[in-house]
Amino acid sequence: MLVLGAVAATAQTLYRWTDEKGRLHVTDTPPPPGGKLLQPRGAPGGAPETAPPAAAEPYALQVARKNFPVTLYTGEGCEACDEARKLLNARGIPFSETFVNNEATLEELRQAVGSNSVPSMIVGSSVQKGFESGAYNRVLDAAGYPKAGVLPPRNQGEPQSAAPGAVVKPVAPEAPLGPYAPGSPPQPRAPKTTKK
Repeated sequence: MLVLGAVAATAQTLYRWTDEKGRLHVTDTPPPPGGKLLQPRGAPGGAPETAPPAAAEPYALQVARKNFPVTLYTGEGCEACDEARKLLNARGIPFSETFVNNEATLEELRQAVGSNSVPSMIVGSSVQKGFESGAYNRVLDAAGYPKAGVLPPRNQGEPQSAAPGAVVKPVAPEAPLGPYAPGSPPQPRAPKTTKK
């Protein structure tokens, strides 16, 4: 039983592919029709390695993956993004990662999560902005993903920019909203009126 888990963990393939809009994706499943496969990591000569059979995955993981797929939006040089990726890898959660490095992926992020903050994780229809390990674990638990320590750890790394030399705009944190938000400027006081 232990040998089967070790074989399944080493047979993991990461597929790097671009969609029809040129966005880079890194997944553990082959690209969908219309996706252009790039050199998969860990595969000699560009040929994809055979992924472990679906039966090697626990049933709970198969159901969670089908009903609540995990997508992580990240940016370059983002420490919180690295922590989010580490948590998903340590827990053994298969996920798709969208690297926000141009206007198209920034707009996709805004449409998906309603803001431009990275990291952002989508699990099914649940959105978790920013990174806080407890919140990530709660969302994954609610979706039915196996608890930490059940699945073998993964080693999905940070995706590289699809266009070498392309200008990558950093994703700025959102500005505070409302007059009482932390960091917002003080509001002027209304003059006192006296009754006569």
